[in-house]
Amino acid sequence: MTEPEKTRQQLWDERHSARDPIESPEPDSSLVRVASGWKPGRALDLAAGDGRNAIWLASRGWQATAVDFSAVALARAERSAAAAGVEIRLLQTDLLTWRPEPRSFDLVALVYLHLPPTERRAIYAAAADAVAPGGHLVVVGHDLSNLTDGVGGPQDPAVLFTTADIAAELGSDPGLAVVTAELVHRDGGAGRQMIDAVIVAERRSAEGQTQQ
Repeated sequence: MTEPEKTRQQLWDERHSARDPIESPEPDSSLVRVASGWKPGRALDLAAGDGRNAIWLASRGWQATAVDFSAVALARAERSAAAAGVEIRLLQTDLLTWRPEPRSFDLVALVYLHLPPTERRAIYAAAADAVAPGGHLVVVGHDLSNLTDGVGGPQDPAVLFTTADIAAELGSDPGLAVVTAELVHRDGGAGRQMIDAVIVAERRSAEGQTQQ
């Protein structure tokens, strides 16, 4: 009898169970760079994995919620948060079906969530909709050019994107203004670099107005 195909959730649970951890314990360097000067508020870390970014945000005074569909990852995030002496809210759910409350978070982070465009657009639109007036959406991912000019990351061009792709998709929300769209090069070892797309968008606090 052929075994049923494993779900994405099962595959990610296996990945997180295979070694401890599968991610660096350090927060994403691009998130740290862009968010360090922002006033803490409510933060939502989507596809949070081991919770490294939510834990960093909590250490900076944010009320951070880490969302992932892997119970294994969130259990590790809980342990890591306790070891760091911070509290984060944990939510196990599937981003393909769950939607955060609109206009309710001062910071929404999507770090290395790579999906086919139709799935990505729905999740990223819901993430953008969750940003409160004056708040920010931060998107970090492997740029499409990383496939040919960089190292690491997904090797399927269908799940990669460019800054222009994300900026165009966010442009469908008239309340959002893209304030940063850049390529960031990181050390990939052996003299090679990883190429990330970093996009920061801000929700206008009033029509035609953004926070400084």
